[in-house]
Amino acid sequence: MLGPAGAGPPLARVGRPATPPSSPGAGDPQAAPPGETPSGPAPIAVLRRRPSRVAAACLLGGLLVSWWGGSPLPLVAALGLAPLTARRLRHRERRRRADLRGDAVITFCSALAAEARAGRRPEDALREAGLDFLGPAAAQVARAARTGGDVAAALRAAACLPGAGGLAGVAACWRVATDGGASLATGLDRVAHALRTERDTREDLRAQLAGPRTTAVVLACLPAAGLLLGTALGADPLAVLLNQPAGLACLLIGVALEAAGLLWTAGIIRAAERSSA
Repeated sequence: MLGPAGAGPPLARVGRPATPPSSPGAGDPQAAPPGETPSGPAPIAVLRRRPSRVAAACLLGGLLVSWWGGSPLPLVAALGLAPLTARRLRHRERRRRADLRGDAVITFCSALAAEARAGRRPEDALREAGLDFLGPAAAQVARAARTGGDVAAALRAAACLPGAGGLAGVAACWRVATDGGASLATGLDRVAHALRTERDTREDLRAQLAGPRTTAVVLACLPAAGLLLGTALGADPLAVLLNQPAGLACLLIGVALEAAGLLWTAGIIRAAERSSA
């Protein structure tokens, strides 16, 4: 058994008889906060939007603008923009999956702490806490707990997954609890609290940066709105931009300035995110 008297609830080693199960977190003042249940994290959600469909929409829009303006330039631009847009969407999806996995790690910490506080064996605690959010790595962690292997090493390996860095803290708590006799539940509660604070700080920063992002998008759409307004007034600005030398020069300069402005704004936002990390 782990932990001296008064040092926290014991956690039985692998192979010891399991204590009678009890309701995880029942009457516990350190139970998971509202919105986080100790029943274990849910699997990571699937893609919300397919990048291939967005790329196809870009190509279709380029084809329509080429037909409208009587020039192949918009279609050529769409051919170059489509893969960039798809790559950007994949990057956003990877970041969203990492955020979901980070939330799952917090829920996993709270659930595992509740199971440990209830006196379950390590493999039973891991199974009840839920490891589905780790994907294939879940089998390695479960196998290590079931066979008496190095669970801390398996958790550290799983911490290399995007968004699962908090599992390194779980591995450290597991190592201290199994080797030093400390309370596993207390350490996991502290890890969950630290991860939750970090997540809240990151979400607060993103909320503050939502305004600059929206402003940049609106400013980037103004040239297209100007083209539509000129067409509504009876002019044909698209034909001028695509078929006359002076119009082509203005178009190239405008696109270059537009790209520079977007890159500059994105760099400022990334710098703000890195400084808060």
